[in-house]
Amino acid sequence: MHYQFTSESVSEGHPDKVADQISDAILDAYLTQDSNAKVACEVLITTQRCIIAGEVKSFAIVDPVAIAKKVITRIGYTSEEVGFNAETATFENHLHQQSPEINTSVLIGGAGDQGIMFGFATNETPELMPLPIVLAHKLVKTLATKRHNGEIHWLRPDAKSQVTVKYVDGKPVGIDNVIISTQHTEDVSQDLIREQIISEIVIPTLAPYNNNLLPLTFVNPSGSFTIGGPHGDTGLTGRKIIVDTYGGRCEHGGGAFSGKDPSKVDRSAAYAARAVARYYVKSGIANWCKVQISYAIGRPEPQSIYVETDKDQSTNWHIQNDIKKRFDLTPNGIIERLKLKNPMYEQTASYGHFGRNEFSWEE
Repeated sequence: MHYQFTSESVSEGHPDKVADQISDAILDAYLTQDSNAKVACEVLITTQRCIIAGEVKSFAIVDPVAIAKKVITRIGYTSEEVGFNAETATFENHLHQQSPEINTSVLIGGAGDQGIMFGFATNETPELMPLPIVLAHKLVKTLATKRHNGEIHWLRPDAKSQVTVKYVDGKPVGIDNVIISTQHTEDVSQDLIREQIISEIVIPTLAPYNNNLLPLTFVNPSGSFTIGGPHGDTGLTGRKIIVDTYGGRCEHGGGAFSGKDPSKVDRSAAYAARAVARYYVKSGIANWCKVQISYAIGRPEPQSIYVETDKDQSTNWHIQNDIKKRFDLTPNGIIERLKLKNPMYEQTASYGHFGRNEFSWEE
């Protein structure tokens, strides 16, 4: 039971996360005008080009291109030198009408698609999340904060982090190593980058978790990182699903979240599964809990519920039966309980969907 576990995160300026934030901002715009809007929005962003596609059924009048420009500007991509210029780039909007067959299935309360969703919780952190992903998110979020407020002037939007935690008898006992790669201006040395990242990001963020010891730290291990953002790497909606969830500590059904309205169980049932797993850990019944839920398109009730915990199989079986009595896991039941028709999805699209108490599934 002595092992290491690693998770990664990416900043709001990572190209895939830019795409996620645009998709969810467009979803929010529809839900603001029409709480019953059905949206499945995908984004591809590359060098000076952003393509928006997907399916919508709504009476709302929305300008997806204007929303995309606003998101990209907020993140900080305002010049080609940085990696994208929202004002001069080419935008394409290919959103079209949702299939009437899919719409019929969700109108009667059925799931918008088949799928398997996982939820997980562990008591190793106050957030009831695995420590590696919690710390990976904290590092890149701190980077973004110091970039936006001008504390570190040479930072640019694109960044990644990786944290490896040591476990003994299944419990985290220290941080083994950390990797931070961050985009930067051309006029700063790698020595200064390393010095400031360690002193202003790594030490303040990780000291409370590592007995004030500095873990082995790699900063921009490949060297210079001036070419980033959509110019350095094409971004796509839904390509950071492990970053979005549990950092690899729990299986993933494969469905992404961003750009999908809550009738899509890829999103709503994943939130519900997290809430369920969180309930049994928060109540002290298990130290960690994993829940799998499956659905069939057009059918409201789950096809199956599976539970795994650190307890024996008898406990797992009792939890599994308790879930069926305690929780309404139909799409409509989930949407109502978690208030998922509210336009709050853009803020979920960076730094993880779980472990953040501003969201209803974390209450």
